[in-house]
Amino acid sequence: MKEAQGGGALPGTSLQRACRLLVVFCALHLSATLLYYLAGSSDLRPPRNSEPPPRSLGAANRAQPGPPPPPPRSPRIVWVFWNLHTHCLSWSFPVGALHVEFSQPVNLEEVEKINPEVREGGRYAPKDCKALQKVAIIIPFRNRDEHLKYWLYYLHPILQRQQLDYGVYVINQGGEETFNRAKLLNVGFEEALKEYDYGCFVFSDVDLIPMDDRNIYKCYSQPRHLSVSMDKFGFRLPYNQYFGGVSALNKEQFVKINGFPNNYWGWGGEDDDIYNRLFFKGMRISRPDAVIGKCRMIRHSRDHKNEPNPQRFDRIAHTRETMNSDGLNTLSYKVVKTEKYPLYTKITVDVGSPNK
Repeated sequence: MKEAQGGGALPGTSLQRACRLLVVFCALHLSATLLYYLAGSSDLRPPRNSEPPPRSLGAANRAQPGPPPPPPRSPRIVWVFWNLHTHCLSWSFPVGALHVEFSQPVNLEEVEKINPEVREGGRYAPKDCKALQKVAIIIPFRNRDEHLKYWLYYLHPILQRQQLDYGVYVINQGGEETFNRAKLLNVGFEEALKEYDYGCFVFSDVDLIPMDDRNIYKCYSQPRHLSVSMDKFGFRLPYNQYFGGVSALNKEQFVKINGFPNNYWGWGGEDDDIYNRLFFKGMRISRPDAVIGKCRMIRHSRDHKNEPNPQRFDRIAHTRETMNSDGLNTLSYKVVKTEKYPLYTKITVDVGSPNK
């Protein structure tokens, strides 16, 4: 009888204990989630159309007003238990419209401090979720150091809020030959793939800053034109075929058009050639709307050795005949130096000259 009574009591006791443990677990679970949410909520900022102009970022000049608040960062919300390995959202608490201006200098040491999670070489990946895309940001470059500082100051916080697994590659044309923007973009594509298995490539001029962080720097099912409405053009698209400034193509799209042309030396024409390549391969351009696609350009004079290309109109007219023989499959260059900085990777290359 004692054994029978003892055996009958155990199942009920075990069930009660299990129920109590479940209640305690749920209470702890809910409390932890609520605490993390409240901890992050104080950082949330609603979208706004303007902010006070940033003051000087110069660390040495302390007599002047202090540095501006850093570009808005997303709150750190730790998803408890079930969300540790899920995919990221398209963005993390976007700010929306941003105030962008270039009246005060930027100190890169302070930019590093406000972006502590950016790794050497300008690499970043979200810690609490899996990024939907691996994005290489390719910047054609020569003698634009001050512009690059502004770009790094504004873009790193934006790209982190967009929860991208990204790297920043500044492709610097060495020497004194005429500038070749499109060829540098081809070089950036090749060199970035040597470091990481990127699937998306954003090609950005160094003097263009987005004015809305909902303009996601990622790839879509069609080639994406990101700099839709620039202040330079009165915040309007200059013409329907325009594909200049900032654009995004995934690896398959880029390879399909044989990359960008290598024979556009000097300013102008290569963007229209790229548009023609996309059109001839049956692709169309996707764009954000004019509000989200706003960009501001850093004003500057025409660069030396980047004068208007007198051959650009003739070359554009023959894109169909030249696109299969001028591009990735004929790309020739020499890497002179690769430098890993805290906020970007700088690759100096020799791309030859117009006569070679």
